[in-house]
Amino acid sequence: MPLYIRDSTVDDLAEKVRARTGAATKTDAVRLALMHELERHEQSIPLRDKLAALQQRAQERLGLPVVGVDMKKMMDDLWEEGDVR
Repeated sequence: MPLYIRDSTVDDLAEKVRARTGAATKTDAVRLALMHELERHEQSIPLRDKLAALQQRAQERLGLPVVGVDMKKMMDDLWEEGDVR
């Protein structure tokens, strides 16, 4: 979907970014500026919020833990089966 810039100030800013970054077109300059803005925003999100979102996605994908199963013991047992001594 095309993006039309009707604001002359925004058009001037896009041209300045294009000139200073050496971008081939204003489209490339706007893409670069938007990517940098998203990166800047991502860096401002506290680590605890990023971790909470990651944990939520993992829980949605993996489901809740199985009640009554000692996962550590099960994993330890699985790893020890392949251990050659």
